[in-house]
Order: sequence, then structure tokens, then C-alpha cells
Amino acid sequence: METALIIATWQKLAPISLLYLTYNSINPMVLLMMALISTLSGGWGGLNQTQTRKIMAFSSIAHLGWMAAILTLNPNILLLNLLLYIIMTIPMFLMLNSTSSKTIKDLTTLWTTSPQITSMMMILLMSLGGLPPLTGFMPKWLILQELTMHNLTAIATIMAMSALLSLFFYLRIAYVTALTLHPTTTKDTNKWRFQPKLMMPATALTILSLFLLPMMPLMY
Repeated sequence: METALIIATWQKLAPISLLYLTYNSINPMVLLMMALISTLSGGWGGLNQTQTRKIMAFSSIAHLGWMAAILTLNPNILLLNLLLYIIMTIPMFLMLNSTSSKTIKDLTTLWTTSPQITSMMMILLMSLGGLPPLTGFMPKWLILQELTMHNLTAIATIMAMSALLSLFFYLRIAYVTALTLHPTTTKDTNKWRFQPKLMMPATALTILSLFLLPMMPLMY
């Protein structure tokens, strides 16, 4: 899971930096087509996955498509999108790693053992899916607005529809995690306690994933 976290966050800095430095010499339509392919393949690919690592990988592909779409139009939004994506992704991987959840089936027992982690994970999933008024809605809103202002309404519509594909498997994970209760007889409240050193950064980043949307006028 640590390797997946590095690939989804830290390893994105190099290609994004390369695109950021060379976007003036790249045909905008090439980037837009690449963005559409990335968002659609990321959405379709994650629908039938049961392993959390693969789901987060396809989510990463879809988010990279959103970043590529806005690169030639407004690079500042690209940097904002990358920052918010890292803020939302890091705590998600930390919680999946701390609970040793490798498949969706493993998430069905989280509520009885770690209700705090389950609640934070549901918020992060909703934010990654781009549901308002959470932080994840901000970059998608700005990108769709920018595409519409440049008369790229058709591309904006396709990307908005592709976001529904990603939202579906986010909602599926959230439903399994927080709204279903696996049969259990455990009454041990000690399992509810988590490591403060590990969960403090995850809690702080989860709060940012929840409350940054009202600060959008200050960030953009």
C-alpha cells in the first residue's frame, strides 16, 4: 500500500512538472483528447474492481485526466488540483494501510472495529468523488467552468459525465464501509482505539478535504 501511495502522489510530480514546463509547445487538442481518454478509462476501469489498490489506481488515472484537460487553459488550476488531490489521497491510503484493507470485502468489518476511521474514510470518498460542498468539488467546478468559458462545452459535458463513473465506485465503497454492518459478536472497545501518531496527520488532511471549498475565492 505504501508503494501505491508513492505512485499515486509523489510519482505524479515529475510528469506534471514536465507537462507544466512544455505545455506551450503542445497542441491543446492533443492534451484534451488525452484528458478524455484518461477520465473515461479511469472511470470504466474502476467499476468492476474489488481490490482497493486497483480502485485508487484507476482513480489516479481519472484525476490525471482532469489535470491534463486544464493544463493549456489555466495552469494555476492544474497546480491547485494537484495539491487538493494529494491532500485527499494521502489520508485515504494511510487509513487503508492502518486497517489492512486490501479488498472491498475487508471494508465491511471496519465499522465495528474502527468507527472513527470509517467516518473519515466516507468523507474522503465523497470528496474524491467531487460531491459538493466538499473540497473535491472545487477543482472539478473550476475546470468545467474554464472549459465552458473557452467554448469547449462538449468536452466539459463528456468529462462531467465521466466523473459519474468514478463517483459510482466511490459511492459503492462508501456504502460498503459505512452503511453496511458485518455480523459480529465483538464487544471489545479496545479495537476502537487507533494510533495517535498515525491518525493525527490523516485527521488533519481529512478536515482539509471537508472545509476548503468555502475558501475557494482566497485560493483562486
